[in-house]
Parts: sequence; C-alpha cells; structure tokens
Amino acid sequence: MTQTLKINKQALKFRDEVLSTPGGEHLLKCYACGTCVAGCPVREVDERYNPRRIIHMVLLGMKEEVLKSDFIWLCSTCYTCSERCPQGVHITTIMRALKNIAVREGIIHPSFTMQAQTIRKQGKLYQIEDFDNKKRARMGLPELEKDNPDMDILFNDGTLKDIH
Repeated sequence: MTQTLKINKQALKFRDEVLSTPGGEHLLKCYACGTCVAGCPVREVDERYNPRRIIHMVLLGMKEEVLKSDFIWLCSTCYTCSERCPQGVHITTIMRALKNIAVREGIIHPSFTMQAQTIRKQGKLYQIEDFDNKKRARMGLPELEKDNPDMDILFNDGTLKDIH
C-alpha cells in the first residue's frame, strides 16, 4: 500500500529550520545526483545509509523520521561527499545541523551518550596504550597519561569551579 505524503507549511518549517541552522545553509543546492552516496564509506558498510535520501526526507518535511533515525548519526564526517559534490553541498555539515536540531529536540543517539560517559571516565574516547606512547616518543612527543584525574574534578558536581 502506497502512502501519500502531503507537503504543507508544517513540512516546510522543518526544511527552513535546517536551512537556518549553521551547517544547513546549502541544503537547497542538492539536485540529488547521487555522488554523495557513491563515494560514502559508511554506505559501503551499511546500505541503508543514504545521504541523498536524508536530504530528500528533509525537503519533504519528514522531521520525526529524520531526527529519530540512526542515519544522521552514522555519518563518519570524512567529507568525501562534500569534496566530490558537483554542487558544493556540504552534506557533512548538514548532518551536523540535523544532529544539533535532534539534540535541541531532546533526541540523542545512545552512541553519543556512551562516548560522553567514556570521556567522563577516562578523559578521552580511546584508552592510551603503551604502543601509543612509544610511537609518540619516536616522534619526539611527550608521553600521555593513561588516566586523567582532572576529569573527576570536572565532572564531580557538574561545574568547572574546582578546576584551577
């Protein structure tokens, strides 16, 4: 059964919201050529990811479907799409704009919650290993600490007042 989608003023409000959000300014430049899809490394791993479809959904005003989907959060910010786009559409920044709108709406992907918890716990996303420090030493860089006690101070009560 085919469902008809009606584009009304409410639908256009979402498009306009994206256009007015930093990063979303080039949304209307897209003419759906598919170059972004063809060069996307995420698309190679997950065929469901389709930047062209996301832009199309935004233009149709499908706000809830866009913001609540995993798709906007899958962008790896590699900028391949932006570099190859013949129209100069900055799809990576459009995805960032959509993420910002989602967060304003209280929609935060679980992966970002986990990343925030990891940063809170260890001060960085990835644990520093001996291999990393050996590599840094060969390049003349200082060793990085495996633990970051300053993070406990920073997140202890949710403020920065304890940092000197």
